[in-house]
Amino acid sequence: MATLLYRLGRFSFRRRGRIAAVWLLLLTLLGVGAATLMGPTSDKFSMPGTESQRALDDLDRQFPQAGGATGTIVVAAPEGEKLDPAAVAPVVKEASGIDGVTAAMDPFRTGSVSQDGRYALIQVQFEEAADEVTDEQKAAYEAVGADVEGLRLEHGGEVMGGEVEIGSTEALGVLVAAVVLVVTFGSLVAAGMTLLNALIGVAVGMAGLFSLTGVIELTSTAPVLALMLGLAVGIDYSLFITSRYRQYLAGGLQPEEAAGRATGTAGSAVVFAGATVVIALAGLSVVGIPFLSVMGLAAAGTVAVAVLVALTLLPAFLSFAGRKILPRKQRHADGHTAEDGTTAAEGFGFTWGRLVTKLRVPLLVVGILGLGALALPAQDMRIALPDAGTAAEGSPAREAYDLTSEGFGEGFNGRLIAVVNGEDAQSTGAAAEKATALIEATDGILAVAPPQLNEQGTTALLAIIPEAGPTAAATEDAVHDIRDRVADIGGADIALTGATALGIDVSEKLGDALPVYLLLVVGLSVLLLMLVFRSVLVPLKAALGFLLTVGATFGVTVAIFQEGHLAGLVGVDTPGPLVSFLPILLIGILFGLAMDYEVFLVSRMREDFVHGADPQAAMVSGMGHNARVVTAAALIMTSVFAGFVLMDDPIIKSIGFALAVGVVIDAFVVRMVLVPAVMSLLGRAAWWLPGPVDKVLPDLDIEGEKLNRRLAAETREEAPVPV
Repeated sequence: MATLLYRLGRFSFRRRGRIAAVWLLLLTLLGVGAATLMGPTSDKFSMPGTESQRALDDLDRQFPQAGGATGTIVVAAPEGEKLDPAAVAPVVKEASGIDGVTAAMDPFRTGSVSQDGRYALIQVQFEEAADEVTDEQKAAYEAVGADVEGLRLEHGGEVMGGEVEIGSTEALGVLVAAVVLVVTFGSLVAAGMTLLNALIGVAVGMAGLFSLTGVIELTSTAPVLALMLGLAVGIDYSLFITSRYRQYLAGGLQPEEAAGRATGTAGSAVVFAGATVVIALAGLSVVGIPFLSVMGLAAAGTVAVAVLVALTLLPAFLSFAGRKILPRKQRHADGHTAEDGTTAAEGFGFTWGRLVTKLRVPLLVVGILGLGALALPAQDMRIALPDAGTAAEGSPAREAYDLTSEGFGEGFNGRLIAVVNGEDAQSTGAAAEKATALIEATDGILAVAPPQLNEQGTTALLAIIPEAGPTAAATEDAVHDIRDRVADIGGADIALTGATALGIDVSEKLGDALPVYLLLVVGLSVLLLMLVFRSVLVPLKAALGFLLTVGATFGVTVAIFQEGHLAGLVGVDTPGPLVSFLPILLIGILFGLAMDYEVFLVSRMREDFVHGADPQAAMVSGMGHNARVVTAAALIMTSVFAGFVLMDDPIIKSIGFALAVGVVIDAFVVRMVLVPAVMSLLGRAAWWLPGPVDKVLPDLDIEGEKLNRRLAAETREEAPVPV
């Protein structure tokens, strides 16, 4: 692999104009495609195979007028007063006149008025699903009652879901990344070129992704996740190759040769690191959840583009930059080349490596116990799909949620729907009557509305109001109890659905898939690292370190987002369960990123060990040469992810926070402390591989050992023969 990438790097360096033109042309074409083909994203979370999804599908066929999006307009009179039906009637009429609205229910006819008469709920039924309601329809819905005086109106419901906007907060992460690059390289040219290369890769990936939204349904969080990862890995991959190029250049190699070797060595690690991220993200498809598969594949696509850009466009940029890639004081200095072509100057990484060797046992004990303590809150983790109760304070959806809870109780925000399907009107009616009695007697249920029948009378809807909110444990228990109670009713098929029931089903399916996916990822990491490092203990050590990272990250995230400790520091208004797909998504992403740092650190240790260094010296050398770059890469990733914490959307905020914390823990605790301590403790045993396994495993040459031998042989052949 290293030899192939070496040739690719030299080719891109020599053909810099053509390579740059190809990428710019591709960016232009995809940009035009995005502008002309881009479609809307969706907030719909479908879940094939679950009872709630089956009931929704039945509604579309048997009761289409009830299958569209719903809205709820909450009306409140001033404190101490009661609502006047004559004052509410114009609001109902205005809502019913919106294009695409099939009905708006007068609360005084449906009984949706609070006991004190101060609050009322106007139910608005749209013809289309939530993701098909146009912006004009949403604007008209939000404007209902704007001219009404003396009443407070808040607009909520499914129809209020919107796309996640990408704004200026993400730019803060890029700005911090730029500062880190300048400090790391000591050169504006090197920092600017590395950042520009990564941004072009992100732009290409995002343009391609948006071009596909016209034919593929994406959830609104998928593009943001793709942007988040594309930025982080794009900058990091360019950083690794540029850093190695500067080492070779400062060591006395010619620019083209330095670019080839940097692409062959650091580029090999980038390919492997990128492949692990792509595989982990694409592996989300095995869970069998469509929206999660699309999210994973979208993010995997941007990561793959970032790898291609780093291997081809970056060497072209290095050719344009020349020796300006070095700090000014080094551009005309003579390099002192070490055996590997790098300068021999020692920095903090060497000092840290020697310190870890001396204190390896205390560091291991403190590190493992500390991460174990951070992981403790994870045992109480609850997951659920987010609802308006966790939306940003002041947002329309949150205001409607809070006003509904104030007037009626939180349960009115988490309505359930029992769908009763019978062969004829008589059997349907009888089954609906029995179901109503059983559901009313269930703990945690506040009320059940009279059945609504379709035109044929073969399908009945029972609106159910739980006592607790949509994501409360009591509501989840009530859903299971209802399903158990109505299972034995004959003469009709009864299924429970609604946004609340669907959220519970999604969370349970994801919870069941989590251990399987974790086992898949850990097993994959062991196999991949065994291929790379030709060792048994190094992959096992990496897998255990990854589990420590995941556990501690879950624990910190639960403590803040679910339990509310220090929640105000990250802008969490209302603590609650973690978004249901966060744990499994976090495992997939952190796996790839953790393997990045593992490869970049340990590959140098193996390289020196293979070339004859004793295990302790190889460990110190690996830390010395790569600690600075890994530190910079971790700071960049953390800053990019942390930039998304500033967003109002609770889903993106929690994902950004968890990834930022995960990178900090994995890079600075696991990889920079525990990994060198374990490698020092294991010594030569770290590189043990059984003979039969050694014969079977292919030699990927990630560290470029074969490439170095070939280049050294060519150098000897080209040397003049002494006379």
